Amino acid sequence: MKIEMKNIRKSFGTNNVLKDVSFSIQGGELCALLGENGAGKSTLMNILGGVYQMDSGSILVDEKEVNFATPAESLETGIAFIHQELNLINDLPIYENMFLGREIKTKRGSLDLKRMYDETAEMFDRMNVDLDPAKVVRDLDSSYKQIVEICRAMMTNASVIIMDEPTTSLTDSEIERVFNMMETMKEHNVGIIFISHKLNEVMQVCNQYLVLRDGNLVAEGNVSDVTTKELASYMVGYDVRTESLRREKETDAEEGEEVLRVDGLTDQHSFRDINFSVRAGEIVGVTGLLGDGRSELFQAIFGAENILSGKVHLNGKEVKINSTYQAIKKGIAYLPRNRKENGIIKDMDIIENASIVTWPLFSKRGVINTNKHWQTFREQRSTLRLKMGELTDSITSLSGGNQQKVVLSKWLASNPRILILDNPTQGVDVGAKEDIYDIILKLAEENIAIIVLSSEAQEVIRVCDRALVMYHGVIQGEVRNEMMNEHTIMSLATGGELDLERSETNYET
Repeated sequence: MKIEMKNIRKSFGTNNVLKDVSFSIQGGELCALLGENGAGKSTLMNILGGVYQMDSGSILVDEKEVNFATPAESLETGIAFIHQELNLINDLPIYENMFLGREIKTKRGSLDLKRMYDETAEMFDRMNVDLDPAKVVRDLDSSYKQIVEICRAMMTNASVIIMDEPTTSLTDSEIERVFNMMETMKEHNVGIIFISHKLNEVMQVCNQYLVLRDGNLVAEGNVSDVTTKELASYMVGYDVRTESLRREKETDAEEGEEVLRVDGLTDQHSFRDINFSVRAGEIVGVTGLLGDGRSELFQAIFGAENILSGKVHLNGKEVKINSTYQAIKKGIAYLPRNRKENGIIKDMDIIENASIVTWPLFSKRGVINTNKHWQTFREQRSTLRLKMGELTDSITSLSGGNQQKVVLSKWLASNPRILILDNPTQGVDVGAKEDIYDIILKLAEENIAIIVLSSEAQEVIRVCDRALVMYHGVIQGEVRNEMMNEHTIMSLATGGELDLERSETNYET
């Protein structure tokens, strides 16, 4: 099957999102669709997927013009869309999610639950996915939710599959599994449109690329003819820096006073006997593999999860934090990993999402100081380079990366002393990543303690002063300076011990 999109234009109010964009893809091609957050990538694919209607232009399938009024019409034509924001129903089991909108029924008209279960199990077996189809989706980690979405798209026997940031929350082994799936689909003459901000992944799996910038198609061609640096430059319109941002420090004495210390922190399932401290102005990374317990650990410190035993000290004094409200009052802020489920409130507008944390701070006698919120957010909007319309537009009108910036802005408005960032650049483009890194460095210079939880070793290496590496709920080791390299971090993340001599050799090479 060959798909052509010609001269596509789309506006939302006064915001011209797509400006005369044309491209084509056919079976067996693996095409990367690149661009900054807000460049128009998702909008273009939503038009192809029948979610949005174009203002002008045409779509041709095997040279016949079509117009998709609904996602169902696009799917029937053979186009499957795996959205960036997963479209699963948390209260249903996996196998029912796999057949949403195309349920299998018995001759009597009731749902054939057994057949749906069996076909889901067969797909998981074929894809080497270790999941029980009867498990309720809410109990899945976000990475497995992504895998369910991918398998669901494959079960439709689509000729073209659109993958919008499919690897954002996956571990290295799971990413490799997804790439193997993609190669298998390519061999079966399935065309894949791969939207990603991870340019190293694009270089690894794609053979074609398209770059959108501000709604315009600015570059296209063969992946083999470009470098990641060139792709990044096409995306943002200027050369993107790649140098290390880490501040080399030999000892903790170069940092400020200790602001956070935990002793023997343990919960029932996710972490045990955790001991570490963080100083004012320090940037500490916490990394590992899926299931290492880092998110649960810091959610507990933030008061969102229970602690079985251990102590938390703030500024040298032991504290008991039993709620997130208490944590905020004590100067702790936490940007969560799962933006859709824990970061934004979809029924609120942009300014409400950006200010909700500070409503109690900017109020008098129960009346919220709206002007103060607007003034604060306008300052942050400029710093974060937010691409948006009006402050009162729905938060869902923004791209995923710009939603992430709004979530970050609400925590910055609370003036925290300790800022915990859980995968802060997840789903964020290369230019926005640099903006967020600049903010992290600036906040550290202002003596705020920064804790960066990240699955990307390179991110930790590039930005953090030192890093704690977790493995199965324990801190397996701490690395800094020449020991902060991918070899040492991966060794610790998989249960290895620190090998100073080997780490230094690896770093030098």
